[in-house]
Formats: sequence, C-alpha cells, structure tokens
Amino acid sequence: MKNIKYLLILISGICAAQNKFEVMNGSKRYSAEISVDNCNAENCEGKAVIKLVDKKSNRFFQTLTSDDLYFFLDEKQKPTVNVIQLYGEQSPLIFDDFNFDGTEDLAVRNGNNSGYGGPSYDIYVYNSTKRQFVLSSQLTNLVVENLGMFVTDHKRKRLITYSKSGCCWHMTTEYEVVPNKGLHKVHELEEDAMNSEFVTVTIRNFINNKWQTKTKNYKISEYYKE
Repeated sequence: MKNIKYLLILISGICAAQNKFEVMNGSKRYSAEISVDNCNAENCEGKAVIKLVDKKSNRFFQTLTSDDLYFFLDEKQKPTVNVIQLYGEQSPLIFDDFNFDGTEDLAVRNGNNSGYGGPSYDIYVYNSTKRQFVLSSQLTNLVVENLGMFVTDHKRKRLITYSKSGCCWHMTTEYEVVPNKGLHKVHELEEDAMNSEFVTVTIRNFINNKWQTKTKNYKISEYYKE
C-alpha cells in the first residue's frame, strides 16, 4: 500500500513538472514561468498561470492568467516565444512594444477565438504609473477580429492585421497608435479574387485627414505569380 502511494506521488510530481515551463529568452527584462493544466507530447492547453520575474533584480514582478493558454511544444518539448506566423505557429507569450512608447508589452495566448478559429491573445501594455502590465481591450479586440496576432512594424510604427473571407478575399490593414487616443486606421489593401479571371486590388490610404483610394484589376495568373 505504501509503495502504491509513493508511486502515485511520484507520478503526480512528474506530471506537474511536465506542465511547468521556464521562458528565459523571450524578453530582455523578464523571465517567465508557465504553469498550464494539460499537456501531451505535442501541445498544452487549459487554464494557466504566468509568473514574471524581473531579470535585473531577480524579484517577482507580476502574475497573469489565461483561461486557455493553447500552444505547441518544439522538438525540445518546450514552448516557443515571440513567434508570429500567419496560418502557422504563434507562441503562447509574445514580448514586444505594441504601442511604441519605449517599454516592453506582453501578449498572452488565450484560446483560438480569432478569425477561422485562429489564435487569440490578451494584450497587456506596461503602465508606467502603476508599474505593471494592464489589459488593453482595444488591442485584444484587434486580435480577435482578425487572423490571429497582429504584426508590429517598429520602423514605421504601425500594427498590421490580416483578415479574409473564404479563399478569394483578403484584407491587410495598418494602424497607427495615437497617444491617449488609441488606434487609428491609416491603410487598407483589399484583394478581391472572387472573379475567376481577375483580382481587384484596392488600396486606401488616410492622408491629410481624408481617405485616398486607388483600384486596379490584374489577371489572377499574373498577380499571384511566384
């Protein structure tokens, strides 16, 4: 009986270890410890706790949670970090400066609730007054309403999203982050290939407080030529 109890305790300890991961290389400032409910040989999912530690002081910084921290495991049985691939891998944690204020922010995977069942994220921005990460509903909704995590273009200071309808209509949208006002849409690239021979490309740019639009048709065979 004692041997059975010991075996159960040992198995429980192994399972707990398999569901706990350290992320050391995703951020210059923070390391992270991920504890998630369920894992198998390929992926993890379920309720999760993310504990952040300040690398400089080696002190606990903040705890964040996710109702469904869904992610795949790499060849070393570890989660990736900061990977954003359209229709591909998107990491459970993404550290980046999403609002271009010079401080690091954090996206935490929370299920598959974006377009076409793609990955969704809770987006936290660093609040210098509170000295902690706070949830941004606007940036979080930007993920849910599109095809997964947006792309952060630091050079042009824009956030880029992708959306689609079926196989033949795609939209690429760019936003600027306006201090104290939030997101402002400044560019759209619409590709409509519903016609079997042509794709209609419409480009819209917000310039001098008004939208400017250009539309052109291309033969599908030429436009999508590799």
